[in-house]
Amino acid sequence: MTGRPNPLIPGFNPDPSVILVDGVYYLVTSTFEYLPGLPVYRSTDLVTWEHIGNVAERPEQVVVGSVVTGAGVFAPTIRYHDGVFHVIVTVVGSPRGCVVFTATDPAGPWSEGLTITGVDGIDPDLAWDDDGTAYVTYSGLRLSGEEAGRHHGIEQVRVDLATGRALEAPRSLWSGTGLRFPEAPHLYRHGDHWYLVIAEGGTERAHAVSIARGASPAGPFTGYPANPLLTASGHSWPIQNTGHADLVETPDGGWALVLLGVRPVGAAEAFSPLGRETFITDVVWADDGWPTVAPVELAPRPGTEHVVFTFKDETALDDPGWLAVRTTPRAVARVADEHLELRGQQAGLGDPQPVFVGRRQRHLNAVVTTTVDASDGVGGLAVRYDERHHFGLEARTEDHITVVTAWAALAGLRQEWRTTFRTGPVELGLELRTPPEEATAVGGDLVRLLANGTPLAELDGRYWTAETCASFTGRVIGLHTSEGVVRFAEFRYAGWDIAPDPE
Repeated sequence: MTGRPNPLIPGFNPDPSVILVDGVYYLVTSTFEYLPGLPVYRSTDLVTWEHIGNVAERPEQVVVGSVVTGAGVFAPTIRYHDGVFHVIVTVVGSPRGCVVFTATDPAGPWSEGLTITGVDGIDPDLAWDDDGTAYVTYSGLRLSGEEAGRHHGIEQVRVDLATGRALEAPRSLWSGTGLRFPEAPHLYRHGDHWYLVIAEGGTERAHAVSIARGASPAGPFTGYPANPLLTASGHSWPIQNTGHADLVETPDGGWALVLLGVRPVGAAEAFSPLGRETFITDVVWADDGWPTVAPVELAPRPGTEHVVFTFKDETALDDPGWLAVRTTPRAVARVADEHLELRGQQAGLGDPQPVFVGRRQRHLNAVVTTTVDASDGVGGLAVRYDERHHFGLEARTEDHITVVTAWAALAGLRQEWRTTFRTGPVELGLELRTPPEEATAVGGDLVRLLANGTPLAELDGRYWTAETCASFTGRVIGLHTSEGVVRFAEFRYAGWDIAPDPE
C-alpha cells in the first residue's frame, strides 16, 4: 500500500462503500442520528480525499428527528448505473425504511429518495445483472413486526427501481461461516463469477470479512475454503474490528478492500476514541479465482492539520463537514456580525436534539478552541458521543463575572468543575492526547478542559470511546448552547497522529 494513508478517511466514518467512475473514486459512510447524512468523499488517487457534499441534506430525506441513539442512517452502498449514481441505505427507526437516492452529480443535489417495499433488513446492496435486472441484497435483521430483532441471514430480492417494489419474496443466500450477525453484503461481477462479500462476527473485536462465489447474482454461492478473508480477531494489531468491506480497483490496475476499523490506544489498546473509521488494504486475485487480502497496516498521515473556521457570513455553514443531532446545522445556528449564534432551548447535551453544531474528531491528538461571548446565554465547547456520554465547558454571565463550568457525563453520572473570570468573552479549549508510551495503566486518551488557558479538569478518555458508549458513531466536537443566545467568534482545530506537539 505504498503511499496510501491508513486510516483512509479518519474519524467517525464507518461502513464505507466506494466506487470508481471514469477515473474518480466516490465513497460514502454511515451517519446514524446526525444530519446532514451520508457524506460523499471524492478522490482521483485513493490517497487524497475531499468531502464534496452529503446525500441527505434535507431532514425529510431520512426523517431521523425521533430515532433512538444507535438507529438512523445505517450502512449505505454507492453504485453507478446507466449514467446515474445510486445510494441505497436503510434508515432504522424511520418511516423511510430501505431507500434509494439518485443523482447525476455525486456532489448533489440528491433525490428525495424512493422507499423499496418488501425489504425488511439492514445494510442493503444494489447490483444489476447483464440484462439490467436490479437486485437488492441485504442483512435480514427484522426491524418491525412480530419478528423484530430476529436475524434471517443474508437475503435478496429483485426490485423495480421505477416503482420501489420488490418483485419477489425474499430468498436466502449464503450467510457466511456461522459467525454471528452476517451483514454488509456486496455483490460483484469479476471474471467468470459473481462474488458475494459479507461481514461476520459483529462490528466489535470479532469482526471479519468472508467471501463466496457463484454463476449468477442470485447464486447459489460457494464459500471460500479459507474464510474469513480478513479479520483482526485474535491479533494484537494496531487496527482492530476490521470488516464491512467493499471491493474496488486501484489506479495501478490492482484491487483493494475499503473497510471499517478502529484504532485503540493505551497500554492495553482497549479503547478507541474516534470510533469506527475507514481503512484500506490490498487485494490480489489468485489463479484459482479467489482473492487474498493483506493485513490492514496503520499508516497515519504525517504532520499537523490546522483548520480555523470563521463565521464571516452565512456561507460558513455551507461547509459539508458541519453536523447537528437529528436536525440540520442551519436549523439551530445562524451567522450574524461575524459570529456563529446558537439560541438555547433549555436543553443540554443529554437532550435527544441539543442545540449543537460540531465536526468529527479526525486525529488521536487534537487541540480545539473557541472564543465565546455568553453575555446573553449559556453555552460553550463540547464533545458528544451520545446523550449519556459527553464532556465539555460552558460559560455564563452572573453578577458581572463570567462563570465557566467544565463537566463530564457518562452513563447517567455527571461531575462539574467551576472557575470565574472578569466579564467578557472567554476562550474555551479541549486537549485530547494519546497516553504517553510509559503509561502502564489500562485507560484511554488524556483529556484536558481549559478556560483562558487554565486547566479545570483532566479526564480518562476511555469513557468516551467506541468500547464504552452504546453508539455506533464517534466523537463529534462542537459548539453548544443550553440557554439564551451565545456567540462564537471562531472554531479552531489542530490535530495530529504522529507529529510532535504543535505547541
